[in-house]
Amino acid sequence: MDMNLEQLAVDEQEAVERNVLFTTLEQIKAWARSNSMWPLQFGLACCAIEMMTASTARYDFDRFGVFYRSSPRQADVMIVSGTVTKKMGPVIRRLYDQMPEPKWVIAMGSCATAGGPYVKSYSVIKGVDQIIPVDVYIPGCPPNPAALIYGVNKLQEKIRYEAKTGKKVTSQ
Repeated sequence: MDMNLEQLAVDEQEAVERNVLFTTLEQIKAWARSNSMWPLQFGLACCAIEMMTASTARYDFDRFGVFYRSSPRQADVMIVSGTVTKKMGPVIRRLYDQMPEPKWVIAMGSCATAGGPYVKSYSVIKGVDQIIPVDVYIPGCPPNPAALIYGVNKLQEKIRYEAKTGKKVTSQ
């Protein structure tokens, strides 16, 4: 009789492990945030065309929960694509400051990440990370929509990992 009770207890434990999900509130919030991103598009040059192309039917950015917002107060991700000049720097900073927490930044293209071919110009900032913190860098001149989708997927992984471990991850 004791064997049957022990076996029932083991079977019950296995059923609980198969059917019950254990998690934390932080992990649930991170899952929701990573699957519902509302980026503020800050297109400055030719990379902006590729960013817009990612929303077309061919690439279907919406399937990843990415819906562009036109107001910084409704956005949680800023995608900076193109050449950042010294004149645009304060505008980018102001828009970043208006975004609610938590917020993330994607630098798209060679110009946004490091100044691109215009790096020797007096008016070009050598990467948007000189103004605001960047979470994901997407290289290329210009990077194609698939690269932007890959960058968004990396940001989603980063958000989930930070919630799971409690550690802040440096830029990717």
